[in-house]
Amino acid sequence: MDSLIERARPHWGRLLKRVLLIALGALAGGAVLLLLLSADARYIARAGVEEGRLLLRRRSIAKLIADSATPAPLRQRLTLVLAARAYAVDSLGLAVAKTYTTYVDVGRDTLLLVLSASRKDKLREVTWRYPIVGIVPYKGFFNADRARQEADRLDAQGLDVFLRPSGAFSTLGYFSDPLFSTAMSRDTMELVATVLHELAHNTLYVKSQTPFNESFASFVGYRGAEAFFRSRGDTVDARRAAARWRDERTLDVFYAELARRLDSAYTSPLSGPALEQVRSQLYGWAHDQFRGAVGQSLETYDWRWFAQAPLNNSVVIAERFYRMDLNLFDEVYLQNNADIAETIRAIQVRVYTQPGDPYQALYSRPGMKVEDD
Repeated sequence: MDSLIERARPHWGRLLKRVLLIALGALAGGAVLLLLLSADARYIARAGVEEGRLLLRRRSIAKLIADSATPAPLRQRLTLVLAARAYAVDSLGLAVAKTYTTYVDVGRDTLLLVLSASRKDKLREVTWRYPIVGIVPYKGFFNADRARQEADRLDAQGLDVFLRPSGAFSTLGYFSDPLFSTAMSRDTMELVATVLHELAHNTLYVKSQTPFNESFASFVGYRGAEAFFRSRGDTVDARRAAARWRDERTLDVFYAELARRLDSAYTSPLSGPALEQVRSQLYGWAHDQFRGAVGQSLETYDWRWFAQAPLNNSVVIAERFYRMDLNLFDEVYLQNNADIAETIRAIQVRVYTQPGDPYQALYSRPGMKVEDD
């Protein structure tokens, strides 16, 4: 009769540790391989590290306001930001979470540089794909040298390039975004409009729809700032916010016309001197408009800046991202009795219940003028 052999019971804890170690090793190895092979992965990793360094310097805004060592001008600005944040929650219904409860002094006058690019013979932007936000037509850099290197690389490929500074950004509510010192140099109206603009991204963001997202946030920023200052009896800043919104709509119409003329010119195959001649003529026309009727109609912008600023396809595209069909948002606003909070909710409901193109979702609302055309 065969003898019985008793097998030892398996050490499940030890086996589990081995499996976890193998899995973690595989993940680490995959991450290293991804960083070695993917420029986009390296870019995201670097951006995460650089943003992490900034976030480690966060300080509570409430504590800074209470600290007698905080300079009075800074304390006043921080108090205004908290008031705007409270208004965003209580009166506008924006999603705030912990955004703008902390402050970071970045130690320089530029938070990050934003890079965009386009073909020279078409208004066709270069795009990048990222997690969560989807396809976007720009790339942000906390490191100025890396931004310029990437801009030079795209320029060497024969693309139009536009590199511009930005003093704020949004993580769409996924993280508790701090207020950066680079936003504090703006006047009180622009500071409040910036806070509301970024909080609008927390509230409504449509994946891969940059023009809609930025234009909606511009609408909330300036119309919201106007309502905020009126609620405080500050008629000066309320009027300035209303005037800035009128300027934004004026620039929307202007850049739309410039884009239409460029698109028309680019329908014919052009290259070399012929292409440069057409571009020079159209951008010359644009600068003349800023020196003339368009520039003189601006109430809050200095027309001389626009008249002297370099223009190329990428600049035109970038300017339009923040100013596309702004009158559409205003039409919804008037339909809702000029109530900014009701307008925000109406836009949210329409966009969420009519998937696809968010602009088309708004244009198809009952009673919109486009239906009567």
